[in-house]
Amino acid sequence: MNHAVQQHIPEGYLQDQAGRLVPIELIDEIDLTRNDLVQEIVIKARELQQAMATFKLNTLGDISAFVDLSAERYSVKMGGKKGNISLLSYDGKYKIQRAISEYIVFDERLQVAKELIDGCIHRWAEGSDNKIKVLVDHAFQVDKEGNISTGRVLGLRRIKIDDSEWSKAMAAIADSIQVAGSKTYVRLYERVGESEQYQPISLDIAAL
Repeated sequence: MNHAVQQHIPEGYLQDQAGRLVPIELIDEIDLTRNDLVQEIVIKARELQQAMATFKLNTLGDISAFVDLSAERYSVKMGGKKGNISLLSYDGKYKIQRAISEYIVFDERLQVAKELIDGCIHRWAEGSDNKIKVLVDHAFQVDKEGNISTGRVLGLRRIKIDDSEWSKAMAAIADSIQVAGSKTYVRLYERVGESEQYQPISLDIAAL
């Protein structure tokens, strides 16, 4: 948490990037105009951001209320795997999806798996396919934050190798998986003409 104290800026002054108070009459007019423009856009963006957060919260609440109503009235569970659900308008033109995505981490058993895999590679050294070693080294690389890519590690489990030690390593990877939490997404779609295809209704400002 940032506990920095916001400096009070006296009337007739602006604070520059070095934190110094500069009298407005000493600031070039184009710099003042630029500052006003940036401040105005950021204020509008903050308002839009809050509106989008409120929209998401209200939408998730409305969807949950509808699911509860349907379950109560028809005794049918509408949620799919992990609570995912799709709702369509009566004419099929619009579709809303609620998707709940779990994100995972690995516990200490991942290190056990790495040692077992290293043992396999050492044992296969003579005549082994170097591509396997490259894949393994790539899978266990860490990023700038020191994290291992879950996708690359789980991708190793798709490699079919008939070897008991390799199988133990793959089992150790599976056992090391821990669900760290989940994120809930709302996605909106509109049907493309009379086709069966849907295109997203984008709420991403960069995609508009």
